[in-house]
Amino acid sequence: MFILVGLGNPGGNYENTRHNIGFMLIDQIAAESGVFLSQNRFGALTARTRWQGHDVFLMKPQEYMNLSGNSVQQALSFFKLDEEELIVVFDDLDQAPGAVKTRLGGGHGGHNGIRDILDKLSSDKFYRVKIGIGKPEHKSATANWVLGKFTNSETEFLEKESFPLAKTRLLETMKQILKKKNK
Repeated sequence: MFILVGLGNPGGNYENTRHNIGFMLIDQIAAESGVFLSQNRFGALTARTRWQGHDVFLMKPQEYMNLSGNSVQQALSFFKLDEEELIVVFDDLDQAPGAVKTRLGGGHGGHNGIRDILDKLSSDKFYRVKIGIGKPEHKSATANWVLGKFTNSETEFLEKESFPLAKTRLLETMKQILKKKNK
């Protein structure tokens, strides 16, 4: 089984914001799988399903972004999974809008949700799928940028280009993890 975590902030005020791109992708995977994230477990909206032939536990932590680590830690512990079976999807200011990058391990790169997960797990050995949101012109506008809503054209681009690529990267990552485990 894999735990797929989308990072974001709970509540209607944050829907369709750049910072909630992780929530948006997890919602798409849930919809494709015919499930709705409704069960509140580990302080997160969750659903367990099969997606593209894989057993996955979908999570959207319901603490604010900066406190996502507790939910993740509780789920890993409950299911007795290794950190390498965890994949976290989140926004990345340092990438062009819509770009997708996957990596195992590393630092938080200034992302407070990842910082909290690193702190709670005391490990960086989990996979990340980062979806670019670009940067504002001035660093002082960063908070408003990440909490700003996507335009209709940005949302359309995400749905047609970025999310399909991110889902492909998720599947490739899961296959890579399984291959590694079966050696």
